[in-house]
Amino acid sequence: MTDVRVVNEQAEQLVGAAETLFAAGVMARSGHANLSARLDGERFLLTPGFVRGLRPGQLATVSLDGRVLEGELSSVSAEIISMHSAIYRARPQVGAVIHTHSPAATAFALAHRPLPCRTEPMLRFGQAEDVPVVPWGPRGSDVSVRGISDVLERRPTTAAVLLANHGLLVFGPDSAATAHLVVAIEESAEAEIAAAAIGGAVDFPEGAVEAVRASIARVSA
Repeated sequence: MTDVRVVNEQAEQLVGAAETLFAAGVMARSGHANLSARLDGERFLLTPGFVRGLRPGQLATVSLDGRVLEGELSSVSAEIISMHSAIYRARPQVGAVIHTHSPAATAFALAHRPLPCRTEPMLRFGQAEDVPVVPWGPRGSDVSVRGISDVLERRPTTAAVLLANHGLLVFGPDSAATAHLVVAIEESAEAEIAAAAIGGAVDFPEGAVEAVRASIARVSA
């Protein structure tokens, strides 16, 4: 069993991540999103479908096989358990998953267009490659989950995917890092759309990824 202290810490971090997303202005007007945090090899915490004003007591504990172990989820929220489970099964190092309908990133999902990595924040926060598109399937369905799993297998280093005609799915080592990447991706999508009006965005020069990593390493040393 996971220590109660660990559960409480993870819950507080999820609440903090939701607050970060709203403060950054990257959420859809509806406030719809779902966030999760891994507790151990078999369980994770999951939010309800709308996270504005989220409180730790609203989180449910669910198993990777789809059972609600503690707390409550509406049928709408329960649909997405398998989507989060697919990430945790495929990526043992992932500690948190965030799904949003962030407007600019969702525009790329609607267009079925990968989001290029052409802003430094995306490099710095863990997405040093294009964000791929997962083919459409009904939310939480076997078709959708298989699509996510297939893309993760083909793209073993991506930390995000666009769900066609739906939204954004981001995953990382913890709730805070994952929220920062959501913000970086949404800002990058906004910049891509704006740059299209003045001739289009331009790729990084060769060696940019290595240069950014070297810069981070120098500061961290």
